[in-house]
Amino acid sequence: MTENEMPKHEMELVIITGMSGAGKTVAMQSFEDLGFYCIDNLPPELLVTFLDLMMKSENRMRRIAAVMDTRGGDLFDSLLGALDGLLHMEDVSTQILFLDADDETLVRRYKETRRSHPLSEGGLPLEGIRKERLLLSEMKGRARSIYNTSTLKPRELREKIIAEFSKKGETGFTVNFISFGFKHGMPIDADVVFDVRFLPNPFYIQELKPKTGLQKEVSDYVLKWGDTQMLIEKLTDLFKFLIPQYKNEGKSQVVIAFGCTGGQHRSVTLAEYFGERFKDEYRSIITHRDIEKRKD
Repeated sequence: MTENEMPKHEMELVIITGMSGAGKTVAMQSFEDLGFYCIDNLPPELLVTFLDLMMKSENRMRRIAAVMDTRGGDLFDSLLGALDGLLHMEDVSTQILFLDADDETLVRRYKETRRSHPLSEGGLPLEGIRKERLLLSEMKGRARSIYNTSTLKPRELREKIIAEFSKKGETGFTVNFISFGFKHGMPIDADVVFDVRFLPNPFYIQELKPKTGLQKEVSDYVLKWGDTQMLIEKLTDLFKFLIPQYKNEGKSQVVIAFGCTGGQHRSVTLAEYFGERFKDEYRSIITHRDIEKRKD
């Protein structure tokens, strides 16, 4: 499944399960980046009830990923029964993703994190691993997708999940273009910040002062200057190099911020420009943090 087109189902459910230490946390984070509503360690007996509530909700989630594993103890025994119940829900498409790894790798990971295996009862990790394999054998048999993460780095696991579960044209990577005003403080979540206060300021043009960079008159004014065009040319080259580096590093997003004095004119214009410029290459989100904070 690569495109996840659901002509007959309104809701897509992915159950993430498998061996403890095999990468379920990374998997859940990857599904979150793909826009799934993620639930960790939901009791299996509540699964059908939860999905039924989601189906009846006006703002229901269409894509859900639920991590279910042996941490639930005796409750895990009811998971197979819950899965059988899902077969009667015509509006739900269900898939099981099983994460596995060889015993040696799992033991090494537990030693590195200094955590105890949930089934080892204070004993050796290998004892818990062997018990868990037996408990999960039927779940593994039902799984449509089985990933062995023994040799996978977290970034490689993320890439496998995105390749299989993303919708057509979806990459799981987002470029956020933000405008802000320096007088309101720096954005703490920005990866890269550009100060554009050196550009001509529409604030000093009487008819443009009450407007913002969302309006054509202001954006035309900001963009018409030679310095602005030179900046755009250089930043375009920089972003063509820089953005893929963040993506290849395994980041789910990069936040690029443009700052001017008040966050009304110049920064808004440039955030809009580059959001439009790169929207066909990446999932682009434009945010104007301070556009409603106008003060004369």
